[in-house]
Amino acid sequence: MIDYLSVKRALLLGPLLIVLAACTSEARLDNPTVADPPQTGASAPAPAAKAPPAPKPTADGPCPYLDQTFVEDTNGQRIGEIKTSAGDPPACFFYRSDGNLQMTVRIYQGKADVAKAIVDQAAPIDTANPAELAGGWSGGAQPTDDGAVYAVAKETEAVVVTTNQEQTIKAKVVAQEAISALGL
Repeated sequence: MIDYLSVKRALLLGPLLIVLAACTSEARLDNPTVADPPQTGASAPAPAAKAPPAPKPTADGPCPYLDQTFVEDTNGQRIGEIKTSAGDPPACFFYRSDGNLQMTVRIYQGKADVAKAIVDQAAPIDTANPAELAGGWSGGAQPTDDGAVYAVAKETEAVVVTTNQEQTIKAKVVAQEAISALGL
């Protein structure tokens, strides 16, 4: 048996539900906040910090925090020339006697997110081996097309050492010396 009362309700309520659904959709188009979920107060994530451009040599050396003989002995090559960048402390650039760059030491002091960005740019977390030094320094080390890099950060400071040698240990030893000499 057919329940005529149920059929009658369906026939009356069906079009009403369709009209209500259409009105709700139009209201959302006119006012997108209607029936939107409540906001939790969380803001959009801040954009990631970007590493500033690498420093360039602007003056003749010496390096104020690394001894020439120490760098020669550690990297295994004689130094022909030393240059420094602007800044305090400056980046140091060590060249072989034939004029080719053999090692750079970059020191950054400023903001923690920028220090981390500098390290990640030099030794990306996706490709580098983890690197740590005593005192809370962490970052990465890896071979590069031109040698190797060792990059670490601690709070608002970063130290990045590149070498034309394939062994990251040489860059690590120089990074340790720079950190010690600068009292970082």
